[in-house]
Amino acid sequence: MTDQKKTRRQMLEEFVSKKPDDAFSRYGLAMECMNTGDTTAADTHFRALLERNADYIPAYLMYGQLLARESRATEARQILSSGIAAAAKKGEQHARSEMEALLNDLS
Repeated sequence: MTDQKKTRRQMLEEFVSKKPDDAFSRYGLAMECMNTGDTTAADTHFRALLERNADYIPAYLMYGQLLARESRATEARQILSSGIAAAAKKGEQHARSEMEALLNDLS
């Protein structure tokens, strides 16, 4: 299959298969899955991303949003709480405040 005929998801899957610990590629794949409605795959990739790269702050917010939309509020709260702590540790105030707002909406 030529590169022109591959979907965005297929290209991202190739990147992830070659470098499973690359946070940017895995995040892109998780987002692509989420945006195309494959929430099961998105869940899998967000989980793998955070297991391998616990300091990849954007993943916490997006994963929390996915879980909230899927009516998995307890899990969303856990992810967001972990993300808030990670963002505070890295000094990422904007991300922290976004996660705190979403967490408050879930309460």
